Amino acid sequence: MTTFRDHTILVTGAASGLGRLMSRTMAAEGGRLVLWDVDAAGLQATRTELGASGASVATYVCDLSDRAAIAAVAARTLADCGPIDILVNNAGVVSGKTLLDESDRDIERTFAVNALALFWTTRAFLPAMLERDRGHIVTIASAAGLVGTSKLVDYCASKHAAVGFDESLRLELRRARSHVLTTVVCPFYISTGMFEGVRTRVPWLLPILTPEYAVARICNGIRNDHRRIIMPRFVALTYLARLMPVPLFDGVMEFLGVTRSMDEFRGRALSTTDRRAASSR
Repeated sequence: MTTFRDHTILVTGAASGLGRLMSRTMAAEGGRLVLWDVDAAGLQATRTELGASGASVATYVCDLSDRAAIAAVAARTLADCGPIDILVNNAGVVSGKTLLDESDRDIERTFAVNALALFWTTRAFLPAMLERDRGHIVTIASAAGLVGTSKLVDYCASKHAAVGFDESLRLELRRARSHVLTTVVCPFYISTGMFEGVRTRVPWLLPILTPEYAVARICNGIRNDHRRIIMPRFVALTYLARLMPVPLFDGVMEFLGVTRSMDEFRGRALSTTDRRAASSR
């Protein structure tokens, strides 16, 4: 069992959406929160909210697309807060464009935040976990890490990388006989605003998830040391569907509406801070 009480928990992308809600739940259960985000104003709002309830909260502005920034903020975090017990790699970005409509910067930023940042944060905090032989690394991936779809080529590829990152790290730790745990989370679309405008053709099988439901499932999975959290559970059938011939598999995805789910995508408007971060790369 992994408990939040009296444990130091680092959540990236904590200024809004899923990150803020997870932080709220973990703080309510006695966790010491360390929050990272590029959005300084949103981060301060989260800190004010959680601090008002008496929670222990430390915040650090960090651009997760910048490896040097991650290293610098990680060093400050360790110096200020000590070892991290639970690392929640939650930060993510999406462009929602076709491959040819995306800019080079769009693609590079997607991979920098959604995939490469996992390496830099984990390499920063895993050594102390290994030294103490305890800890938990949580990777918020996506159902898009299990099956691809149009207008999400870079996003799906980055989330496939996130799933592979978790699986390979899990096996490395197992081979080392370490008690450090990993959990990967693969949700369908969540109505946090990040995927504003997406649609599902079969909501009784593939519902757009509420943030509250997603956070409850994630936190429960972390508490119970679940290695893989897939929601809704119907998405797990993707593993069996992979046994189909490719044309049949593609036809099933078309029938379920997965390949057209991004047709009306609008997404969340970037904050001024996000625009600066995106334009700086």
